[in-house]
This record gives sequence, C-alpha cells and structure tokens, in this order.
Amino acid sequence: MVFLKKFFVASALLASISGTAFAADLPSRVAPPVYAPPVPMFTWTGAYFGINAGYAFDHEGKFTNFGNTAVNTGVISGNRPGSVSRSSDGFTGGGQVGYNFQVPGFGGFGGPGSGIVFGMEADAAYTDLSKSGTYVGNAGGISNFRSGLDFLGTFRGRVGYAFGQFLVYGTGGFAYGGVKDNVTFANAAGVTNYSGVHNKIETGYTYGGGVEYALPTSSFLNFFKSSAVTIKAEYLHYDLGRTNVLLAAAPGSRGSYTSRVSNDGDLARIGLNYKFGSY
Repeated sequence: MVFLKKFFVASALLASISGTAFAADLPSRVAPPVYAPPVPMFTWTGAYFGINAGYAFDHEGKFTNFGNTAVNTGVISGNRPGSVSRSSDGFTGGGQVGYNFQVPGFGGFGGPGSGIVFGMEADAAYTDLSKSGTYVGNAGGISNFRSGLDFLGTFRGRVGYAFGQFLVYGTGGFAYGGVKDNVTFANAAGVTNYSGVHNKIETGYTYGGGVEYALPTSSFLNFFKSSAVTIKAEYLHYDLGRTNVLLAAAPGSRGSYTSRVSNDGDLARIGLNYKFGSY
C-alpha cells in the first residue's frame, strides 16, 4: 500500500510537470501588431486648374502728345499738354490651368518630399482698370484722355523649390491684353476738332513670383475630390508696350495729332488650384 501511494504521488507530480512544459510550447494567443500603411509622399507633379482674384493697378500711364502735322508748331501756345500722367487701380479676377513636374531635391535638402519644381501656366483675368482726365489749356482748348485695360492673359513658365507641401516660385513669360485708348481735343467752345480711338489686343511680357501651399485632401475646399487642393499668393508685373493714338481732324480743322500711351502695371492676387495626378 505504501508503495502504491508513493507511485500515485510520483505520477501526479510527473503529469503536472509535463503539462506545464507542454503549455509553454503552445503558440501565443496575443494578437499580432497592426501596421498602418505608410502615408504617401506629397508631390507637386500633375495637372491643375483653378481660380484667382485680387487687386490690379497700373503705373502712371503717360499720354505724350505730338504737335499738329499741318502747322508743325508742336504744342501750340500751351493749349495742349505736352504729356499727362494718370494711374488707376481696381479689381481683377479670372482662372488658370497648368502643369507641374517635381524633381527630387539635392542631397535631401529641405527634407522628404522636397525638390525643384518646373511648370507651365496659362491664365486669363478681367481687369477693372480705367484712367481718364480732362485738361484745359492756356487758350481754352479742352483735352480729354481715357485709357483702360479690359482683360489680361499670360502664358508663363514657372520654376521654384518645394519644401514638402510648401512651394516658392518665380514666373515669367508672354502677356496680352485688351487695351482701349480714347483721346479728343476740343476748342474753347467745347467743339471737338481732333479725336482718335485705339481698341486692340496688345502683347508684351510679364514676370513675378509667388508662394503656394497644398492643403490636406480632406479639406472642405476639395469640391472636386482632387488629389490635392492648393492655395497661392502671387504678384505679377506686366508691360504691353506703348500705343500710338492718331487724332484725326474734324471738318474745318487741319492736320492731325498723335498721342502715345504707355500700358504697364501690376497684379497682386490669391488663387485656389485643384491638382490631379499622384498625391
């Protein structure tokens, strides 16, 4: 009996040790770690379209008058001003389309997602610019000047550097605009004896720069479900050259005058772009 008692105790002890060892060999029931997919790196590469609005102002548009070709006396007795400078400002608003291509940065300068950005952009905008004036000469002659820019369009290259979702760029290229000039000379009684109109699309150049920032794709501004929404602030200077307005004589007057008008100014505006392509 003593032997059987010792046998059962030893068996129970052995079974306990074996069970513990077996349990240690079982696979763990702890859930494996969950790894979130990596967030894609933002790139400026891709096509975009957008809108812009801001403030337009021209430089002192100078009307320079040349004398009557019939009498060849220049500015007669001070009756016509030799030159007049006027400036104007107003609202501008329009839209743009373009494409950017980003090249990875040099040696990681600027951190992940940084690099040189090359692009092209075309835009067209309404411009509320109109300057005018009336001047009375020494002999009572009345001179009326009016000049305006109805719209301005550009086709520009862009080059800049991206620091992730922040872009600094310079831009420059071709510009065109709808220029309207109207000049009349009247006598002291108010009767027009010389008048001329210039209404034409003029061409020239533009340059400037700006900054742009990409918002999260979840932004409330992302109406079109694009891969990115960007906001920008931009300054442009434009120069459409000078136009000559020929003032033809009315019946009873002789010869003609010529008035030369300068057409240059600046735009300061903000914009919103919708980018499509890779994030």
